[in-house]
Amino acid sequence: MRLSDRIVCITGASRGFGAAVARACAAEGAHLVLTGRTKGGLEEVDDAVRAAGGQATLIPLDLRQGQMIDTLGAALYERFGRLDGLVLNAGELGPITPVSHLEPKVLERVMGLNVLATHRLIRSLEPLLKASADGRAVVVTDAPAREPRAYWGAYAASKAALEALARCWALELRITPVRVNLAEPGPMGTRLRGDAFPGEKPGDQPEPAHYAAGIVDLLDPACTRNGELVRLHDSPA
Repeated sequence: MRLSDRIVCITGASRGFGAAVARACAAEGAHLVLTGRTKGGLEEVDDAVRAAGGQATLIPLDLRQGQMIDTLGAALYERFGRLDGLVLNAGELGPITPVSHLEPKVLERVMGLNVLATHRLIRSLEPLLKASADGRAVVVTDAPAREPRAYWGAYAASKAALEALARCWALELRITPVRVNLAEPGPMGTRLRGDAFPGEKPGDQPEPAHYAAGIVDLLDPACTRNGELVRLHDSPA
């Protein structure tokens, strides 16, 4: 029970990889704070968490509502006084289209969720991580941040910016007990993957749970890594 009595917040937890990480953290004893846009999805994850013997606090939240993010830290401080773990998982693919065809408002939307919302979460929640004896943060990224693909401009640019933001944050916290790392799962059967590769069939890729244990490793208070990119698909599940 590596996360016993630890408070762990996961964004984008109502489905896909976030939901799988929630179940993995619950199995390790964490009390979860789960955010997502879909209340019904969060309640389904909550049922799975309780079935695994865990507990969760559900916060339906659209991360594009910046003012709501700004109040999240204060609300969690009132309830828990600290955060021991943070998984910044929420993200959007955006359209697969030539860069020259990207509408400004569409690029702004993708950057808004994948980068700007993450920044606001960091601003709001960093004090809670510092209040923990050994706060751990994991920022979920993807290969296009470093391996650009034609027509993936919005997603690739947002993930590249996200990685730069996370690495700077990790450097700033290196003299504190907080540790920040990037985690890159491999291909997996999520809705985002289905949008990107509609020709794939269910079962062609591993389930998100295949990579969730790697996130738990990075949330473990015994983990001392900081500012690293951890490719979860390079290690056994």
